[in-house]
Amino acid sequence: MKYDLGDLRKSYDKGYLTLSGSEKNPFIFFKKWFDEANSCPQIDEANAFTLSTMGLDSYPRGRVVLLKSYNSDGFIFYTNYDSPKGNDINANPNVSMSFFWSSLERQIIIKGVASRVDPSVSDKYFKSRPIDSRLGAIVSDQSKKILDRKILEIKLSKLKKYYTRKNPKRPKNWGGFLISPVSFEFWQGRPNRLHDRILYDKDSNNWIKSRLSP
Repeated sequence: MKYDLGDLRKSYDKGYLTLSGSEKNPFIFFKKWFDEANSCPQIDEANAFTLSTMGLDSYPRGRVVLLKSYNSDGFIFYTNYDSPKGNDINANPNVSMSFFWSSLERQIIIKGVASRVDPSVSDKYFKSRPIDSRLGAIVSDQSKKILDRKILEIKLSKLKKYYTRKNPKRPKNWGGFLISPVSFEFWQGRPNRLHDRILYDKDSNNWIKSRLSP
């Protein structure tokens, strides 16, 4: 059985990138593009990105997660530390982030090193989540095999009754990772597949810009 997708094409013509016109600081450039994506009506979750790690089985793993905050130190997302992504990062903290905003014909790829945030940061964010989301983090042994969804629903129902008059505490195996970037690549789709790609490499405390061939 064969499915030929060779005729699936589109023309990219919504923007362009130049070395001189791009920001000196990639964090400022990221904020500019993120804000534009976040205000674009055609984009539901501008903070969704593909997190790639190297699995313990030596296969790369990619999954979509949500960016929850960022600053000049890096980018923070939250997860179960005992999940495959958590175990992958514990073994090899080198990761990649990929944002793709098709409506704007833009992509940002960030390579960096992941490390756990301070527990107080995870505590603060956990408390800010809706109660059902907090209970969901407690219920789920992320990625573990289960016989039936009803198991989760029963556990959640019991927890809702238990926490009627008290706030749940953050599980010790749930919290944030900070990704500290070592490179940024900004990609803007262009006609004839001659896309614009601007790379920022970190050199000590400086960012060095260069243009890449598409």
